Amino acid sequence: MTITVLPLDTPGLGDRTYLAHDGEVALVVDPQRDYDRVLGIAEAAGVRITHVFESHIHNDYVTGGLELAREVGAQYLLNADDPVSFERTGVSDGDVVEVGARMRVRVLLTPGHTHTHLSFALEADGESVAVFTGGSLLYGSTGRPDLLGPDHTDTLAHAQWHSARRLAAELPDETAVYPTHGFGSFCSATQSGGTASTIGQEKLANPALTTDESRYVEDLLAGLDAYPAYYAHMGAANSAGPGEADLSLPTEADPAELRRRIEAGEWVVDLRNRTAFAAGHVGGTVNFGLDGQFVTYLAWLMPWGTPVTLLGETAEDVAEAQRELVRVGIDRPAAMATGTVEDWSGGEPLRAYRTATFADLAAEFTAGRSPVVLDVRRNQERAERHVAGSLHIPIHEVLERLDEVPAGPVWVHCAGGYRAGVVAALLDAHGIDVVAIDDSFDNAGPAGLHLTTDATNQEIPA
Repeated sequence: MTITVLPLDTPGLGDRTYLAHDGEVALVVDPQRDYDRVLGIAEAAGVRITHVFESHIHNDYVTGGLELAREVGAQYLLNADDPVSFERTGVSDGDVVEVGARMRVRVLLTPGHTHTHLSFALEADGESVAVFTGGSLLYGSTGRPDLLGPDHTDTLAHAQWHSARRLAAELPDETAVYPTHGFGSFCSATQSGGTASTIGQEKLANPALTTDESRYVEDLLAGLDAYPAYYAHMGAANSAGPGEADLSLPTEADPAELRRRIEAGEWVVDLRNRTAFAAGHVGGTVNFGLDGQFVTYLAWLMPWGTPVTLLGETAEDVAEAQRELVRVGIDRPAAMATGTVEDWSGGEPLRAYRTATFADLAAEFTAGRSPVVLDVRRNQERAERHVAGSLHIPIHEVLERLDEVPAGPVWVHCAGGYRAGVVAALLDAHGIDVVAIDDSFDNAGPAGLHLTTDATNQEIPA
């Protein structure tokens, strides 16, 4: 019987969990907080989980590994050198763990994403099957080395190169590579569109395996950009031993309570898509639609510890949002409301703002007007090309730099529309007149807008 590896995606965070089994017993690598999903695929496969492996103390989410292991009576394995506040099975470089009668896991120390990062090489019947690389060797990239602070970044960057080289040297080319990060996660140094790979394929394309150490480190460090502020809280939560997540729905709030919470400075979050929100919403609410990286941007922008109330058209929408929130340690929303925006408003007039395309923005310039254009993309995105004369405030800095935003109208854009919608809602909640550009930035040049680069300030042909 062959070994089966089942990936479990968490698109909102850009991560994957893995369950590998031989038809009877299973191991799990890097489970998310809501581990009921893992139990579901194990039950569907008819296998028993005996081991839960953690590649590192995660910075981007709260782990479900400890509670999963407790629930199913499995061993919980992580680096013996990780200082944690709970009982676990500590493993070290070179250890071999027997999983059932056929699977063996070799522990490999692969520092770079963290100092104590581990990879797990899976063998079955003496043959190399897979390596679970966590935040080490990713598809076409590696994990970023700067999450532990600037004092560690250079050391970890060099370590990451050596770790990738070790994996490539010690494992056969046909070994399947299964990283935890790299599917949109900010834990990845650069993003990759890959969904599957092997050691041999990575040898051909991964910068850590195709460039020398100094060039790799130089390019890696030059490419790093901002990462979510909530990461600062994840390591401590994981080291303390996170408890089981409570996914029961919060209490319902009526329109009067919603208004009270808004006026108290709490965050009342409308989960509808950005088009619906722009067309009509309760004044003072903010918009993080479930159709994008909802939890990444909400947890990044919201002051940590602020009470959050969720507005969804259905209880299922609220439950989905709540599930994403517990993954980053926001355990209990203050309240919820379901139904229509009219149900939430209690009869008060709704607010609205305009949405537009880059062609609409170009028409403003053609008509001789001088619209304020706010670019909320990251620094590296803007450096590649941007609308000439536009104001640049990355999305995660907007609330700290509101005094730099004119009264309006302000035309807000990003790369595809989601972040622009988030920022437009935030500006609207602060009384600023906005137009949300809901369009791909690829259309900006063809629409006739003048695009420049930071390096040359020369127009880029459409």
